[in-house]
Amino acid sequence: MEGLDFIKACSAIGAGIAMIAGVGPGIGQGFAAGKGAEAVGRQPEAQSDIIRTMLLGAAVAETTGIYGLIVALILLFANPFF
Repeated sequence: MEGLDFIKACSAIGAGIAMIAGVGPGIGQGFAAGKGAEAVGRQPEAQSDIIRTMLLGAAVAETTGIYGLIVALILLFANPFF
């Protein structure tokens, strides 16, 4: 029974570490949104191009956080070591 408890504990710690992956996309998206607003302030006529590019970049950045969430859910609920 000790081995199973150790695996559960390590899985929980691993899931927590995997969720740290959400910090990077949050910082990156905030930075991109700030720069996008700055660019629209400088060139209002290019607003549609700037927003389209910013949203595409945000979507790509968000995939990192989603991958971290999927790894955490696998470690918590679909652990093959049980």
